[in-house]
Amino acid sequence: MSVRTADDRLKRLLAMVPWVAAQDGAPIEEVCARFGYTEAELAEDLEQLFVCGIYPFTPDTLIEADMDEGRVSIRFAHAFTRPLTLTPGEALHLLAAGSALLAAGAAEPSSPLARGLAKLAAILGLDPDEVIEVELGSAPPEVLATLQAAVVEHHQVSIEYYSFGRDVFARRTIDPLKVFNAAGQWYVSAYCHAVEDLRLFRLDRMRAAQRLDTTFTPRAAPDPSVFSPRGDDPLVVLDLTSRAAWVAEQYPYEAITRRKNGTIRLTLRVSERAWLERLLLRLGPDAKVVKGAEGVAADAARRVLKRYRSAPDAR
Repeated sequence: MSVRTADDRLKRLLAMVPWVAAQDGAPIEEVCARFGYTEAELAEDLEQLFVCGIYPFTPDTLIEADMDEGRVSIRFAHAFTRPLTLTPGEALHLLAAGSALLAAGAAEPSSPLARGLAKLAAILGLDPDEVIEVELGSAPPEVLATLQAAVVEHHQVSIEYYSFGRDVFARRTIDPLKVFNAAGQWYVSAYCHAVEDLRLFRLDRMRAAQRLDTTFTPRAAPDPSVFSPRGDDPLVVLDLTSRAAWVAEQYPYEAITRRKNGTIRLTLRVSERAWLERLLLRLGPDAKVVKGAEGVAADAARRVLKRYRSAPDAR
C-alpha cells in the first residue's frame, strides 16, 4: 500500500534505512515487500538521503544510497559510527528544553516528545514533573488569553502597563502582532499608539488587558529581541568585577574588553535612567562608572535612604 504523507514517509525511512545498512544491502524486491514501497517510491525516498549528514556536510559526512543491479545499498559516514551519548549536562539541558515546550503547549502530554522526556528523566534518575520545573513567566492567564486571541482576530487591546524604566503604570492602546516567550518571560510585540512605534511589552507587567471593538491591519512583527537599543540612546561605560560579568551575558552591549584578571569594561546604551539606577544599586561595589553615568548610583542611593528614613516605622 502506497503511503504518501510526509509523516508516514519519514517513519518508513527511519525504519528502512538502519535495516538496509545492517544487512549491508538488500534486494530491491525484498525492501519493497518488507516496507510497503513501490520501486518508484523507494527511489524517491532514497534521494532524500543524499542531503542527510552532519556538519560541515562535505561528501565524507553524508549518507550514501545506491540502487544498482537490483540491490539497495546504504552506507553511513564514519561519524555515524560514534556512540550516541550525552553528557549529564547535555541530557539535563535537553530535558529542561523539552519540558519548556510541553509547558508552552507545543505537544500533548501523551506525545512522543513527552514519552521521550520521561525515558530521559528515568535514565537521569529525575522526575521531570517535580525536579525540572520550567515556568514561562508569570503572565496573568486572562491577559495571555486576551492577547493571543487579539493577535488572531486583529483586534486592538487596551492595556494597563507598568513601565519598569519609568516606574509608573499607564494605559495604552496597542495593535498586538505576536505573543511569544523569551528568556523565561511572555512578551507581546505590538504597535503602541501612545508612542506611534513598535514596542515589546512583558505580560507579567500588565494589570489588565481589554479587547477593543476596533480592528487593525496586520503587519510584520519585529524581530522578537527583548531589548533593542536606539542609536541615540546615551552610552555608558562600566568597569565590572568578575562577579558582575553576568551583565554582559544578560544585556546587549556595544563593546566589551575582557582583562586577564577576569574584570571587564563594558560599553552599553541606556534608554532609561531608572533601569540603570537599579542595575548599579544591585551591582554595588562590583561596578564602577567610567563614563556617561557619573553620580547616578549615588543619587539613587540617597533617594532610597531618604525613603527609608521617612517611613513611619523607621528606627
